[in-house]
Amino acid sequence: MSETNSSLGRRIWRSYRSIPIIYRIAVAFVLGSLVGVGFGERATLLEPLGELFLQLLEMLIIPIIVFTLLGGMRKLTPSKLGKVGGLTVGMYIVTTTIAAVIGLAVANLFDPGHAVEFTGGEADSADPPTVTEVVLGIVPDNPLSAMANGEILATIFFVVVFGLALTMVRAETTDEAVSGAVDGFFAFVEAGTQALFKIVWGVMEYGVIGVFALMASAIGSGGSDALLQLASLVAVIAVGVAVHMTVTYLGLLTVGVLGQSPLAFLAGAKDAMVTAFTIRSSSGTLPVTITDAEENLRIDESVYGFGLPLGATINMDGAAIRQAVTAVFAANLVGVSLGLGEQVMILFTVIVISIGTAGIPGAGLIMLTVILNAVGLPLEIVGFVAGVDPILGRIATMNNVTGDLAVSSVVGKWTNSIEFSEGVWADGDPGGDGGETRGVTTD
Repeated sequence: MSETNSSLGRRIWRSYRSIPIIYRIAVAFVLGSLVGVGFGERATLLEPLGELFLQLLEMLIIPIIVFTLLGGMRKLTPSKLGKVGGLTVGMYIVTTTIAAVIGLAVANLFDPGHAVEFTGGEADSADPPTVTEVVLGIVPDNPLSAMANGEILATIFFVVVFGLALTMVRAETTDEAVSGAVDGFFAFVEAGTQALFKIVWGVMEYGVIGVFALMASAIGSGGSDALLQLASLVAVIAVGVAVHMTVTYLGLLTVGVLGQSPLAFLAGAKDAMVTAFTIRSSSGTLPVTITDAEENLRIDESVYGFGLPLGATINMDGAAIRQAVTAVFAANLVGVSLGLGEQVMILFTVIVISIGTAGIPGAGLIMLTVILNAVGLPLEIVGFVAGVDPILGRIATMNNVTGDLAVSSVVGKWTNSIEFSEGVWADGDPGGDGGETRGVTTD
């Protein structure tokens, strides 16, 4: 009898696993939201299960950055690194600028905030970093301490410099022992990367429970009103993100530059998009984003290993849209009309400050403080919009992660480092697997 039950259990488990994890997570998202609405405060008892999921993802951030960057260095010469780095950073600046322009355009078109009563609120936001602090913060005084403290830009800087030094040593040395040692180190890095992908698979399997618990506790603590208040602000930001993703990522980049199906791109990026929307962290989503880039979009490690960790920190397209719209919203709340000069100031500030704002939950409030300060609007509005920060952060983060993958795909094409005959691109297959293994989405 027990053997029969065991066999039945294995069949059920295989059937469950045969469902792509993206759909399982989507169902968990919906069910968790319903539980939160139905059980209210009692649903917050599930919060530890959700926090465990977040901690598991956070556990992987620094190891993923270190191993994937070093793995990318293995395939790069110093000259190619300069090309990949320059194209990646340049594309991030271009897309962020487009995003900020779109944000201001939709804000001026829909004019959110006129019908909302400003009831005040306390601004509770950390001081934003100065330009000097941002620049100096990139160079760690102790690389191990930077890794331990989760300082992503500092970690990226050291790992890139160290990896580049290793490639230079390998290219210049005449000592076979030294050359072999460098190759052996990179082989260790490759093995470590594969091991991390196995861990990512396990974490994402648990993510079904984690997402269910996160949504149940979030809706349970705030009530359904948490998703409804300040609806005009949320709606306009959602419109801006939809326009940016459709026009910039799917239109200009996927169709215009890559010459590929936008449905194929979405199929390849959807795991990371849903994860980003759920956990509200570009850095936390990085393990899933990297898996999508390698297994689904077939981008070479030499490109995604550099571009995705960097993008998780400096690519803030969604935040640019969000802050531009919120600045106009804030002006409307207090009856101030923003002229061309103020809007240009918002545009410039959004682009510059995004580089110094880490891809973590709550960073949007820090950016908003800077922008309101730049155009002379009251900081109390930070406290007023904080009530919808969770939903705004989810929308913006999903946009950011989509942009990371779109930019990496374009750089991959420009450097002949993407396989359009495999993965989601194969035969124009919008369904997703193109006959290939797809990481965490399959057995």
